[in-house]
Formats: sequence, structure tokens, C-alpha cells
Amino acid sequence: MTQALSPAERYALSRTRATNPVVDDFRQGLKFDLDPFQIAACQLLEAGNSVLVAAPTGAGKTIVAEFAVFMAMQSTSSKVFYTAPIKALSNQKFQEFVAEYGAAQVGLLTGDTNINPTARIVVMTTEVLRNMLYAGSDLLANLAFVVMDEVHYLADRFRGAVWEEVIIHLPTSVRLVSLSATVSNAEEFGDWLQAVRGDTEVIVSEERPVPLDQHMLVRHKLLDLFDGTGQATTSRVNPELMRIARSTGAPQSRNGNRSGGNDRRGRNSSKYRPNHTQAPRMDRAELTDLLDEHNLLPAIFFIFSRVGCDQAVKQVLRAGVRLTTTEEREEIRRIVDERCRTLLDEDLAVLGYWEWLEGLERGVAAHHAGLLPAFKEVVEELFQKKLVRVVFATETLALGINMPARTVVLESLEKFNGEARVPITPGEYTQLTGRAGRRGIDVEGHSVIQWRDGIDPQAVASLASRRSYPLNSSFRPTYNMAVNLIDQFGRARTRDSLELSFAQFQADRAVVDLARKVRSQEETLEGYQKAMSCHLGDFSEYAALRRELSDVERSGAGRADTQTRAERDSRQKKITDLRRRMKAHPVHVCPEREHHARWAERWFRLRRETDQLVQQINTRTGAIAKVFDRITEVLMQLDYLKADPAGELTLTDSGKTLKRIYGERDLLVAECIRHGAWANLDPAGLAAMACSLVYEPRRDENDLPERFLPRGAFRGALEATQKIWEDLQQLETRHRLPGSSPISVGLAKPMNEWARGASLDTVLYDADLAAGDFVRWTKQTIDLLDQLQNQYDPKVATTARLALDLVKRGIVAYSSVA
Repeated sequence: MTQALSPAERYALSRTRATNPVVDDFRQGLKFDLDPFQIAACQLLEAGNSVLVAAPTGAGKTIVAEFAVFMAMQSTSSKVFYTAPIKALSNQKFQEFVAEYGAAQVGLLTGDTNINPTARIVVMTTEVLRNMLYAGSDLLANLAFVVMDEVHYLADRFRGAVWEEVIIHLPTSVRLVSLSATVSNAEEFGDWLQAVRGDTEVIVSEERPVPLDQHMLVRHKLLDLFDGTGQATTSRVNPELMRIARSTGAPQSRNGNRSGGNDRRGRNSSKYRPNHTQAPRMDRAELTDLLDEHNLLPAIFFIFSRVGCDQAVKQVLRAGVRLTTTEEREEIRRIVDERCRTLLDEDLAVLGYWEWLEGLERGVAAHHAGLLPAFKEVVEELFQKKLVRVVFATETLALGINMPARTVVLESLEKFNGEARVPITPGEYTQLTGRAGRRGIDVEGHSVIQWRDGIDPQAVASLASRRSYPLNSSFRPTYNMAVNLIDQFGRARTRDSLELSFAQFQADRAVVDLARKVRSQEETLEGYQKAMSCHLGDFSEYAALRRELSDVERSGAGRADTQTRAERDSRQKKITDLRRRMKAHPVHVCPEREHHARWAERWFRLRRETDQLVQQINTRTGAIAKVFDRITEVLMQLDYLKADPAGELTLTDSGKTLKRIYGERDLLVAECIRHGAWANLDPAGLAAMACSLVYEPRRDENDLPERFLPRGAFRGALEATQKIWEDLQQLETRHRLPGSSPISVGLAKPMNEWARGASLDTVLYDADLAAGDFVRWTKQTIDLLDQLQNQYDPKVATTARLALDLVKRGIVAYSSVA
């Protein structure tokens, strides 16, 4: 449903043609005209504002970012930074800008890739820009715009804080172009941007450029989810689906009748889980044929399991599915040969290259994090070129990569979240189905949900009708953030800047609501106070005695057998004393005593509730600054910060080391350098140690026995590192700070072997990892080694440089943009 134009959109659209010459020039160079929300956002940018654009996946938000780039390039020296949350998206935007403006004008910075950093258009990950801001980089000169693509990543509990750091600390002269999925609190987020950045307008569009028809596949038949158009508007659920649900015993939702429970751990819970033996379901090969017959390809099948994706490809290939012509197969082979020419011949079999290529040639592929990055990039390119027509993917494909399809198939509405199987959220459903419908190609997109006996169509319809989800901050101060900001701004200004975070903004808004409720309840308490007043004396005193007597009597109930004689005597003495004092109180003889008592009981209950609200307010107010204060106390105790004669905090030499270390274990790394825990490590040993600090094991993975750890100095260094970690845990507990997870050495031996030249086959076997996972962890290891080579400790820096050279080889060194 299209949302009415916001005030910002109405303002922009009211501007005359003469006042927007840059927008007009930009529109003339496009193959299609802009939608109203795009025009509004571009005109606001030209007028000098920053913008937040919230719109569905595929709606064309990035055209606003491209206009910002266009504006910057109209001047002689202005620069624009385009930040993206994932490297794959950064690579994709880099390629697009190179095609538009030429290689000389475009740079790429993703941590492990450094191309033309002084260019006027630089694509980068958000962390790279954060690090630039802290370092006061010269590359920030003449910066006119920063695009923050997928800004809703701000809610990510691991990386979200980086977005807030950038937004808070960017120079105020830089205009911000924030692009977000449709979130339900876009206006709140926009209010925060206005408070922090100034002159920020919010553009919200809920219209999909390509309408979405939603279907359920029941046995071998496609049925519309909604009666009539199939779209989640005011339409009701298809009555035929409701009849099928009743005939198979579906648990029905609250507005109807029966419904399965849904506990928080996902046990025996979901409305979408079958509770009867399933009727025959169409297999994937049959469904592929059905979609092909209905002209609904290309399609993405979302399967919430990497193994499931790989098995799906094998299944359709075994069934003989072939979706390509001879000419298309030749084109596929040409592209694959070109993109994979740098892969070593001896690695191809290990990577499953030939099986992967066979699937591509038949128009079928998997896409998930376990794939080699080179393979994923090829799949993305072939899908965009309509050469691959069916992709079996995990939900990571829904995050930003430009791979729209005509149809999205959801085999299940549940996924494993690491602890239990849980229903997908409305936000996840929107992200996944947002891939359906290619702008300029399709007149509508299609989503297909596979029927399971026991499914509730009403619950599915509710899921499909809610198109947004709230954006909540995950911001928290870190040790690295503290030393960087204190060094740049001083403690007082840093404290003030942290109060500008979206986390504090949201907490403060909640405080406003709580304070309003407290004021209301205080007025009610005054009324209760009057109602319980007695002309004979202070009834609140008498009520307090009654309550205390009741509490003492209850405290002994059921405990007679466990109390000592002395405890029973003491309790009885206290009861006798309270009863005596009550009888002696003037109001005890009041004929309306029980009437007053009822009002007093209400007063006490409301007083307790109000006091709890006040405590919540005290907890939330300044919460971020309080955490920062605890962090600075730890850093002072460990001699990373010291106070000068004027009382201002400054960095010690150790603090200057910590400035250059980013990541979850920033303080642990700095402490290990300071104490020389890694001084005796050789390059391969340091690579193994760095890997142990970044690696996050699978839930079912146990630490390796000592005999499986790298030999030599590594074991002593690991023991020293673990002792430092334990000491930090105790210190953080005393200062009421969350600690870090234990060090995991599950990849230490494979990383050590890789750095010593072992074959890919050997390393993947020892690591028990897919190639894509190994590359991912190795690149995170490289990121930490890169930080270590820039440290002040010359021995660690030299060893880190050598380790980098050893680790960056083979499939790890491969980069499609290099």
C-alpha cells in the first residue's frame, strides 16, 4: 500500500524545475524516470539537507545514493564515501561506479583490499570509515557526502555500534545519505539524525515498485494466499486455503480457534510446524519444472541450511533438470574460466569445482557463506545475466546483494537460530520476499510458500501483511572507542558525545514516557492519601504497622519445622509488639478503619510500582555514559589512561597501542602486547594465535586437546594469553562490565599449518570447514595481523608482517576486484 507523501516529500515536489537544475540533469541521464520518493530525496539533497530514505527492498533507494555521487562529481574537488555493511556489496558498488565514472575516479577500501584510496568516489566498509575518523585521516579532506547503505544494520548486536560512531563523529559539514529497509520507527530514527546531524529529512515509501503476488503451493497446485489479487492489502485469506487447513487439522490463530503454543525457546511452538503426517509434497525438481511452465523463473529458493542448499542442487541435477541452451552453456563456461583462472589446479577438486560447474551449466547453483567467495561472485554474476535460473540460498542472500528474481520460494517459515527452531519474523519475511520482482523486467513478483499439514494460513497472512520492524540501537562503548575519543576530544566532550548515541536517544524517549507515568501515578497517590486520611491520626503510620505485621506472619508460615526455638520466640515477640502498637494507635478505634485500610492498601501497591518506575528512570538516564565511566576506570587501573595535573585524562604509551586495535578483544590484544605474551611466537604461531582470538566455534564444538595444538612457543603463549583473559574477566566483573567469551583454539592448528605451506586439502580436512568458512576466518585473522603490524612493539610488528605474507596465498589471496 502506498503511503501518503510525507511533509518532506511534499516540500521537495513543490520546488519548481528552475530550483533543481542538478536533479534535472541527473534525470536526463537515466533510462527511466524517478519515482516520487526518489525525486523528493534528490531535491532535498540538492537543497542542502541530509536524508534518511526508508523503502522496501528493490524499491530503488540506491538511486538517491547515486545522485549524491553525481552531485559530488559536478564540482572540481568534492568527494563522496559510499559505505556498505558487507564486502560483497562494497565490491558490487565499486564495479558499478567504475563502469560509470572510470577506474581513475573510484577507490575501494575493505580492510583486505586497498584500491585507489585517494579517489573522489571511495567505496568502503563502515569499519574503515570509523577508523579513518578516529585517526583523523587526510582522506577526509573535501568530503561532501557519506552514503550509509543498509543503515538498519545499526541494530546488529556485533557490528551495529560502528554505524552510530560514524554518524556521531562525521564532520557536520558532511551530508549523510542513509538508506534503510522499511522500519516501523523511521521517524524516530530520523529525529535522532536531526538531533545529531541537523537538517535531516525523512522519506518513507512503502510501495513496492513491482507488486508482489503471494501464493501457497498445496501438493501440486499453486493457490493465491489472499482472496482476489493475491496481494497483502485489505484482501482476506483465500477461503480454499482455510478449507484445506480445517480438513488437515491446522492449529488456527487467535481470531479463530485452536492455535499451537509458542514458548520462547521454540519448543513445540510454531504455528507453522506440522502436527500431522504431511501430505505428499512436490519435490524441488518438480517445483522447478512447474515454475518454468508458469514462466516464474528465475527463482530463489530460500533454505535455512547450507547443507540443505547443497543437497537441493544435487537433487535437481540427479532429476535431470536442465534450464540452459547450448549457447548459454558456452557463455557460462567462458565467464567461469575468466573469473576462476587464478585458482590453482590442485585446489579445484578440493573445492568441488567440477560439480559446481556442472550445476552452473545446467542453470542451477547454491549460494551461502560456506562457498568460496569467488564461487559466490560467479553465481551472482550469472544470475544477474539470467544464465543461472534457480538458486538455492540461505537468508544471507537477502542482505543487500543485487540478485532480484521473478519468484522467491520459502520451503519453511522456520529457521534454526543457533539454539532452537523459531518462526521467521515479519522483517525477515519482508527481506526474503523483497527479492521477488525485477524492476524494468517483471510486471509483478511472486512468492511461493510450500504447504505443510498443520500450517495456519491466517498466521501466514499476518506474517505477510506486516512489512516493517523496529530499528533498535545496539550501541555500547568499547575500550578502543574510549581511548580514541578521549585522545581526540577529552573525557568531558567524549562523555557528551556518547550521550548523543541512538541508544541513549531511545532510552531517553522511554524515560519521557516513564516520567509521564510517574507524574500521573503521583497524582493518583495523592488522591489515595486523602481517601485513607483519618481524623483520629496518621493512618499511613497505622497501615505501615498492619503491613509489617502481615509480612512477619507470612514469613513464618510453613517454616515452623525448620525454625529454631530462638527464631520462633523472636518472631512471636515481634508479632506481639506490633499488635500492641496497633491497638495503642489512635486510629485503631476509628469506625471507618477498614474503609481507610482498603485505600491504604491501594496506596502501598501503587507506591511500590511507582518506586520501581523511578528506579528504571535512574537506571536508563545516562546509561551509556555510566558504562563509559566504568570503562575509563578499568583503563586507568591498567595504566592505559592517566590524569594530568588539571585532572584531564590522557593516553599512556599503552593507550596509544590500544588506539590501533579494533574488535571484540581489543583490550585483551593490547594486554598481551604489553606483557610480551607473544614475543617468542614465530609468524605461523602468531597467525594461529590471531585466529584463536577472532574464531567463534560452532555450538557443538569442543576445544582441542593439547596434543592437537601447534607445538613450540605457541602453547606457552596460549597459556599466558588465557591467564591475561582470566584476569580481565575478574576486573570487568568488579566494574560491572560484560566480559568476552573464552578463547577458542579450534582453528589454531589448521591456521598454523596453512601459514607453514600445507595444502588446502589438508587444512580443510583438519579444520572440518567449508572453503568459504575457512577463507572468512582467515580474512578476519588477516585483519588482526594487519593491526598488529602497525603496533609500536617492533618484534610483534615484524612477526605480524611475516605472518601476513604466509597466510595471504592460494584461495585466501584471490580477489575478484584485484
